[in-house]
Amino acid sequence: MADEKTLDTRVKVHLKIKRFNPETDRRPHFEDYEVLLRAGDRVLDALHLVKWTIDGTLSFRRSCAHGVCGSDAMVINGENKLACVNLIRNVGTHLTIEPIRGLPIIKDLVVDMEPFFAQYRAVLPYLINSDEPGYKERRQSQADRERYDDTSKCILCACCTTSCPIYWTNDGYIGPAAIVNAHRFIFDSRDEGTQERLDILNEKSGVWRCRTSFNCTQACPRGISVTKAIEEVKREILFDRI
Repeated sequence: MADEKTLDTRVKVHLKIKRFNPETDRRPHFEDYEVLLRAGDRVLDALHLVKWTIDGTLSFRRSCAHGVCGSDAMVINGENKLACVNLIRNVGTHLTIEPIRGLPIIKDLVVDMEPFFAQYRAVLPYLINSDEPGYKERRQSQADRERYDDTSKCILCACCTTSCPIYWTNDGYIGPAAIVNAHRFIFDSRDEGTQERLDILNEKSGVWRCRTSFNCTQACPRGISVTKAIEEVKREILFDRI
């Protein structure tokens, strides 16, 4: 009960939001807002309140609002997070909010995700199998399923990729999210496209660009061991070449 009272406590939330309108601004700038919320409200609620009651021109993405679609990824107090799952009581009442880094800004907190999805598509993120399954499922053992269980949790929010310092300076790098989704199929016992994916990731812009900074693992809102997955793909490439 005490915890419920804490969550319902009203607090003033100060937001410093990075704004950019390509039609009127030469460069991005910060604007300040103040809203009254409950401690148990989310950062997304704060953004909604700003947009609905203070400044309707504020632009940001959101969809499911439950941490499933990944559309409201942004930089909150210097860290990549989903606005819909982070409570005010956990992130604080003074928030600096910016768009995720490494992708072109369309407006305010909205970035152009096409480069990110192009890299995702490049690793063939779908099951490749030439056998006709007929009316049966392509079954696999529980152990085989567990082999790639972690990387099947990706929601393509781009938090991992846009937290990577290599990606910020080298847009040719395929990025952590693409490697994670390649991992999901490389280690799927039903898939036949492993060799093709390993060849793609063995290119100059592939896994060898990773410098193991662990930013990606820390940024993932789904708790995926991203760096571990990248290292497993590296080892698979090396093993394949022996």
